[in-house]
Amino acid sequence: MLVGLQDFLDARTRIADVAVRTGLHRINAGMFAAAGLTAPKFELFVKAESEQPIGSFKLRGAYNMIASIVEHDPSAAGRGFITYSSGNHAQGVAYAARVMGAKAVIVMPGNAPIVKREATAALGAEIVLVGNASSDRKKKAEELAEEFGYAIIPPYDDPRIIAGQGTCGLEIVEQLEEATGKPVGEEVLILSPVSGGGLLSGTATAAKLTAPGVKVWGAEPELAADAKESFETKTLVEWPAEKTTRTIGDGLRTQSLGRLNFEHVLKYVDGIVAVSEEEIFAATRFYLQSTKLVPEPSGAVTLAAALFHAAELPKAERVVVILSGGNIEQELKDQLMAESVLA
Repeated sequence: MLVGLQDFLDARTRIADVAVRTGLHRINAGMFAAAGLTAPKFELFVKAESEQPIGSFKLRGAYNMIASIVEHDPSAAGRGFITYSSGNHAQGVAYAARVMGAKAVIVMPGNAPIVKREATAALGAEIVLVGNASSDRKKKAEELAEEFGYAIIPPYDDPRIIAGQGTCGLEIVEQLEEATGKPVGEEVLILSPVSGGGLLSGTATAAKLTAPGVKVWGAEPELAADAKESFETKTLVEWPAEKTTRTIGDGLRTQSLGRLNFEHVLKYVDGIVAVSEEEIFAATRFYLQSTKLVPEPSGAVTLAAALFHAAELPKAERVVVILSGGNIEQELKDQLMAESVLA
């Protein structure tokens, strides 16, 4: 069963005191000129989910699901929660569990960025390391949940996760109308990163239920373009871990869309575009050098799509790119700050 408008509205109320209404920032022509780039022919806005307390959108879905579980079964908080994640969802679950006064166990891949692993541990979560494949950590989490009675909080394939992430779409529609004084319609394009599909499916569904004419596309790395293949073939495909782990976008290495997410994507998403590693680096550099926003490469794929793949995207007067997270490794940040945007 697909998530409906009331689910998104309920989620927004549920998470209001924990997740923040992040900013919608306009990128002006001067910023592009300073970076040696030609300004696009559309107004560009950034939905900065990097401004969440954990530095990414993942708090929305994680808290919505955990709070929903506790509402229906208060004893669940005493047993604790478990998830499997490369980093941002891990922090979302750890943060949400801490708010609830509950234990959080996180199964992470051995190649998870240190910055995300340390941040998760700092929130009080117990970390279990396994192999690099997303299937490895899911299997381990299920084994531990069976053994200890933890409630599993999946990264994306659950209606409560989708409803939480979709609150981002509700905010985009509202904030864009506030910023421009115009209703959101077919002249607007929203670009969301896509991996397992929680953010894309939630944003697309919520946005189209409130502004039916809006266009919503996903963006992902060429090296992990399973979602694009699935969308274009209308068949859910899975890429092997040795392929998806090649991308710098560590948050986008999931091997396939979730099944429920795929259903929403097929109904509400208009297209998916894939970007190169060089384009991801260029977009990340632009954020770091020309704006006050801090991106991680996974979050910069949407800007890469807007800047370098405009010919593949539908024409729009206003484009909103979701900067899904800002948890970047310091070494990579320093490296990119020292390079030219088009290096």
